[in-house]
Amino acid sequence: MATANKDQSTKRVLKRAVPDGLWIKCPGCKATVYRKEAENLQNVCPKCQYHFYVSARQRIAQVLDEGTFEEWDDHLCPTDPLKFADKKRYADRLVDEQQRTGLTDASLTGSGMIRARRVAIGVTDSAFIMGSMGSVVGEKLTRLVERATRHALPLIIVSGSGGGARMHEGILSLMQMAKVSAALSRYHEAGGLYISVLTNPTMGGVAASFASLGDLVFAEPRALIGFAGPRTIKATIKLELPEGFQTSEFLLEHGYIDRIVERGRLKNEIARAIDYCGK
Repeated sequence: MATANKDQSTKRVLKRAVPDGLWIKCPGCKATVYRKEAENLQNVCPKCQYHFYVSARQRIAQVLDEGTFEEWDDHLCPTDPLKFADKKRYADRLVDEQQRTGLTDASLTGSGMIRARRVAIGVTDSAFIMGSMGSVVGEKLTRLVERATRHALPLIIVSGSGGGARMHEGILSLMQMAKVSAALSRYHEAGGLYISVLTNPTMGGVAASFASLGDLVFAEPRALIGFAGPRTIKATIKLELPEGFQTSEFLLEHGYIDRIVERGRLKNEIARAIDYCGK
């Protein structure tokens, strides 16, 4: 009896010695991965190279030279023009999302240096209402493009949106697709270089507007990219779909994107593209 009690006590001590969150399960290969090892690889699985979610601020830190980021338009905050409510009032949802993510909305914009090259950069964050594009996201991205135009800066937008246009704002959200696209058209006419980076997921109105309009379109490996989701398309057209038809690999094969770039190589690839294009 004494030996059994000692064994149970030892197991409890060992259990207490292992902190929560030390290991994570990879959605790609289903392996149990040491969290710190993945973080050291910019949140990429060391076994199968699955790219885990990273926040907008983490992406900024990964892509820009340290200490060079200057945030723009961080004072812009969303409102609730339609007084929308589903399971929760939209106004309350916004407050909850802001407290949880530390962002005012689903985008982060500003300028910084990539290998000593000044760029304008925007990132959408799928953690904030699935990275959906509401009025503030559209306004911040439009201002970003306009500043890049005025100052002749290369433009980088990293997209991560599983929500597309934000239904909580109705037509005010949908019009952001046209507004950002129009700003990009003026930027293109001014001779700017726009590099769009698609991450998992990039869907809906984001994929159907600014995310697909890059002079160069990069994508992370195995990213889900498209307008409607695969289950919605299959239910609509009643046909079997090709294997992985909305992945970055499939889209590269069919010419929708220009290159698949692993997260660890993205900074160098952007810098090389800027130099190659003479920007």
